[in-house]
Amino acid sequence: MKSLRYQGKGIVTWVDLPDPTPGPGQVLVRTAASALCGSEKHTYLGPGQEVGNPGHEAAGTIVAVGEGVSLRRGQRVGVSGVTGCGVCAYCQTGQQTYCQHRPAGFGGFHAELILVHAFTCLPLPDDIPWDAAVLLTGDGLGVPYHTSRRLLDPSIETVAVFGQGPIGLGNTLMQATMGRRVIAVDLVPQRLAYAAALGAAEVVSADAVETIRALTDGRGADVCIECAGRPDTLRQCLSAVRAGGTVAVNGEQGPLPISPSEDLIRRDITLFGSWFYQYAEVPAMIDLYRRGMRVTDLITHRYAAPRAQEAWQAFAAGETGKVLLQYGS
Repeated sequence: MKSLRYQGKGIVTWVDLPDPTPGPGQVLVRTAASALCGSEKHTYLGPGQEVGNPGHEAAGTIVAVGEGVSLRRGQRVGVSGVTGCGVCAYCQTGQQTYCQHRPAGFGGFHAELILVHAFTCLPLPDDIPWDAAVLLTGDGLGVPYHTSRRLLDPSIETVAVFGQGPIGLGNTLMQATMGRRVIAVDLVPQRLAYAAALGAAEVVSADAVETIRALTDGRGADVCIECAGRPDTLRQCLSAVRAGGTVAVNGEQGPLPISPSEDLIRRDITLFGSWFYQYAEVPAMIDLYRRGMRVTDLITHRYAAPRAQEAWQAFAAGETGKVLLQYGS
């Protein structure tokens, strides 16, 4: 089989590896599509990866099963990049990100064949096309949907989404679908154009805090969602949210000085983080897609898998939405 190797410093190549054989509790999936994620950029632009690759969003068809597996050959599945132990109380209720034995992330999904534990595979109905499946069982819609489940207060009217990369665009689509007025913030004009097409009511490229307050009669947004993974952007979210509002953090980042009194307590601000999605949420996301949510509009570029270098160059330039690699039949 062929697997994508991150050589580092902006170079990826396809390498030939032996076809894996599933052991007990494992399945082998023939990949139909995989998606690039911003979390892979450090590996792509930096040191690379000697073994495997950091790809963690994919869907495909099971071609072999190990002992003790109830899934069958020929079954269509999405493959989750985050799993738990599979046996604790949280995992048994489809909440693998809360696993009592610590959830684990794994990769290697940019490959013709993926070897995974069977319980990480999410069965797909036949009416879900591969491009939608990658987003419904990966970061693309999973993170925005999981975040939205903690923003159900009917009084929420205005949501500012900071950063319009793939996760930011997903939040823009999700919140607009929920009927909220979305203010999209980014420095890249093309990404703001994508956000407007996905339902953003206003787009902001400069002076974000002042502009958001001007657009909300001086109050600030009811909710600010940080998707850029930058400390200065999170500071802007805390400044742009209204008193009594909520700041949600999707963008991974390092330590950031926060004053509980000034930033949170004296303005009654709720601040929370939201990571990945939970297996139990997938049926509801599929239902949203079936009811017309424009999930695949998050995909702005599609490439045949052999063109992975070209795909990465476009993605790393920072002007795409979700980028898909498509494999053979």
